[in-house]
Amino acid sequence: QNLVAANNDRDVVNLFYGFLSAPENLPSTVPQRDGTTRELKDPLQRANHYVAGFEYDLTRELTVNVEGYLKDFRQVTNLNRNKYFNDTPEFADKPDALKKDYIVESGYAYGADLQLKYEKDKLYLWAVYSYTYVDRFDGVQEYNPVWDRRHNVNLVASYAFGKFDAWKVNARWNYGSGFPFTPTQGFYGSVPFNGDINTNYANSNADLTTIFGNLNSYRLPDYARVDLGVTKTWRFDEHRQLEVDFSLTNALDRKNIFYFDRVRFERVDQLPLLPSVGVSYKF
Repeated sequence: QNLVAANNDRDVVNLFYGFLSAPENLPSTVPQRDGTTRELKDPLQRANHYVAGFEYDLTRELTVNVEGYLKDFRQVTNLNRNKYFNDTPEFADKPDALKKDYIVESGYAYGADLQLKYEKDKLYLWAVYSYTYVDRFDGVQEYNPVWDRRHNVNLVASYAFGKFDAWKVNARWNYGSGFPFTPTQGFYGSVPFNGDINTNYANSNADLTTIFGNLNSYRLPDYARVDLGVTKTWRFDEHRQLEVDFSLTNALDRKNIFYFDRVRFERVDQLPLLPSVGVSYKF
């Protein structure tokens, strides 16, 4: 893979992702967990994926699907959080891990999915449980990246009724355990010298700078949401039909985190209970 996600993993919640081509200016070696290193041959990211699963019909109506996976991330490019020196000739004697803009990490991701599907007449039930574990090693520490979610559950139910199944009701419940994030340890005033050693730091206005805690050592609150919906269909002939859909998003009005402002120490939640109506005509 030749793409690198351009996001800051020190944000409590990442709202947007961009992508960059893999940088060329990388350390010459990749650190291993046992203290050894191996040579870096090129900037491309590499991983070995192993996936196995099976599906079995327990009855005519009930099907079970089980799948497990292991991903061995051999070479993953990331920003260098431990950079202390500029990559310039006067610091040529410093190790790459302390002067390169990017580093190469390794890690593992493994987990399993269990899916149950029940379908009989006008009733449809679907349940999925996912277990996931993801870690990274950057040469200094092991940590869980920001997308490491240990547990995830989805329950979906749908039922059709009425003449020609003109009515359909559905419900969905989603639960996810919290993602990792780096806590705020404190703040300090940083004076920007702007490259000039003659700056009068005693009279300069300092910039508020965050002191971060241990990398991704805390977890966000659990996420849970219930969505409900009702659909009514009028069929005029085999080509024309009218549908009216009414739905409630986050029907229990649960407060799920959307974003957190470190400086103001303010939490912004996702949408509250949100009703909506939609009309569609097919011809």
